[in-house]
Amino acid sequence: MLKAPPTVSQAQLEDALKHHFGYQTFRSGQLEIIQQLFQGRDSLVLMPTGGGKSMCYQLPAVLLPGITIVVSPLIALMKDQVDGLTRQGISAAFVNSSLDQETINDIFERLSRSELKLLYIAPERLKNYYFMQRLASIQISLFAIDEAHCISQWGHDFRPAYTQLHTIKQRFPSVPVMALTATADVTTRRDILLQLALTDPYIHLDSFDRPNIRFTLADKYKGDHQVLRYIKKRGDDCGIVYCSSRWQVEKLSKMLASAGINCSAYHAGMETEMRNIVQDGFAKDNIQVVIATVAFGLGINKSNIRFVIHFEPPRTLESYYQEIGRAGRDGLAAEALFLYDEKDVERITKYIADGDNEERVNVEQQRFQALKGFIEAQTCRRQVVLNYFAEFTTKKCGNCDICLDPPTQFDATEAAQKVLSCVFRIQQQGDIEHVVQVLRGELTEKVRQLQHEKVSTFAIGKSKTPGYWFAIIRQLIHLGFLQQDISQQSALFLTQASRSVLKGDEPLMLASPRLQKASYWQQDKTDKRYDRVLFVKLRSLRKTIADAEDIAPFIVFNDATLSELARIKPKTSQQMLNINGIGDTKLARYGHDFLQVIQQHNA
Repeated sequence: MLKAPPTVSQAQLEDALKHHFGYQTFRSGQLEIIQQLFQGRDSLVLMPTGGGKSMCYQLPAVLLPGITIVVSPLIALMKDQVDGLTRQGISAAFVNSSLDQETINDIFERLSRSELKLLYIAPERLKNYYFMQRLASIQISLFAIDEAHCISQWGHDFRPAYTQLHTIKQRFPSVPVMALTATADVTTRRDILLQLALTDPYIHLDSFDRPNIRFTLADKYKGDHQVLRYIKKRGDDCGIVYCSSRWQVEKLSKMLASAGINCSAYHAGMETEMRNIVQDGFAKDNIQVVIATVAFGLGINKSNIRFVIHFEPPRTLESYYQEIGRAGRDGLAAEALFLYDEKDVERITKYIADGDNEERVNVEQQRFQALKGFIEAQTCRRQVVLNYFAEFTTKKCGNCDICLDPPTQFDATEAAQKVLSCVFRIQQQGDIEHVVQVLRGELTEKVRQLQHEKVSTFAIGKSKTPGYWFAIIRQLIHLGFLQQDISQQSALFLTQASRSVLKGDEPLMLASPRLQKASYWQQDKTDKRYDRVLFVKLRSLRKTIADAEDIAPFIVFNDATLSELARIKPKTSQQMLNINGIGDTKLARYGHDFLQVIQQHNA
């Protein structure tokens, strides 16, 4: 049984929360999880990204008599966590492959003298006999397994090294284990409990909802230009653009860079050193946008990511939700933009079907179907996501493209006939983009080469935007009036069902294209609750301090804390302590400089 302090009252926990971390109250579920831990229970904690999972083990670590061991998957994440804890006056260290043996020996010396409260390790360390022997010689109060979904073969980010974690209970049966994750469906949760062999665990299932993230889906018709326009509209906001292939990452990042965007590529084909430079530059606000594959995943601890764009679809809703969860971790407004192209969906569907493990193919097909349900939703998208994670709700979120701009229907018979006739007239020789170009009368090289400027449907749709025609064509594909031939560069061809539309047997109702009205075209309303000019000054000071200390700016103060400073404009140190994110240690370290900027601004 855990040798915890005889009694730890709620008041003591709240006092430690305020003193060390600068927060006035616990978030939902945190207090209950911590109280169960002090009773010696194992636990499985599911909280959304940015929901405060780390606090569930960091706060107890301060109060428990021994060391808390945190298993974490990435070096960068460990460093950020340790940097953050150190600046809050909490002694912490990490052991991973970036350290030499002498440094590791020094850390164990500190452990033996009880000078550390938290030690972050990579899961691979648990396979090392000598490391485990050294752990056995110190007092361990808690094992925290971060990103616990990595242990499950059904999880979206399976890591083989995590399969070793079952040895924890074998070697340290009396030490509580806390498993934490932001995304795990019912199957993955069950697998985590089984693999870790948790004893009578306390299970906390928090809401998966991230209400501060706006869900937006838009048809992808000129994807690279859409991304460029979007990023420019966001000003100096930081963001991530996810692509499914290294080739696409390189292509898009070069295009954006040539257009003046401060961006970098990131994928597994890059040298480790280069990947580390990109990750470090992004964390320190030196890089505005990262264009990446899923390799840019676990370990992103940056709190001020304001948007995540999916240039191509992920394969599961878990992956999607994990990836968009990197936005808005400070609780401020963020957006998840999904650019949708039927070709991408068909390509992934085929890739999954070609797998050689029948059981895995079936599971992946089911999961991709769930993602397609999200894409094709005509009702609140957040409902689709939450229902998938067994958090059933009928309440509309009011912060997705469907809620903000509900789809309406119109008689699209004439528009559909123009599209289908055009496909027929060009002898089914063009993909969506080419058909749109013919409809709009655009004299491209391909149009001229195939002499499609001579067909009767050339320019019959010139009064409508490309986005309008893309939206119409996508619906015709979805309803089975058109198909794409992947073997022929995704050329459109007519189906048997298209005959009834061409004949006009009955009206064809389609959803009105939601183009300029889509939420991502709306200019975000300026937050008038705080002084934007002061916020910019505080952000500049934060960057100066962070650069001097060689840390990520959010480790000094996150954007939520800065916005509160810009709203309240405290005049004294005591007033600063009432702001979330400012504890005693950070006040002593940074308070004077920030107060000075506020006073100068008010003068």
